[in-house]
Amino acid sequence: QVQLVESGGGLVQPGGSLRLSCVASGRFFDIYTMGWYRQAPGKQRELVANATSGDNANYVDSVKGRFTISRDNAKNTVTLQMNSLQPEDTAVYYCRMWSSRGIYWGQGTQVTVSS
Repeated sequence: QVQLVESGGGLVQPGGSLRLSCVASGRFFDIYTMGWYRQAPGKQRELVANATSGDNANYVDSVKGRFTISRDNAKNTVTLQMNSLQPEDTAVYYCRMWSSRGIYWGQGTQVTVSS
């Protein structure tokens, strides 16, 4: 059984930083991409950042220059360093993994940016 476990969410003031982590476990063989999505209240889930096995990454325009995604292929982990957080970054953040056995999601972690 494949499981993705996220950690690192919380409450932070505008301009602050948070670091999200996601660890994948189970039998999934090859991992193609690992990434982060987010869903704010009343909005659709959107891609935040995605990292391929070849160290390529892409970001939604609104987080470019503020967020950095990184993968550790040996440990099956992906992290999202979020700097200069703004209230509009408030959402539930989900880890997503695309592997040779399918697509898997984490349970989500809440990020709230508020003064």
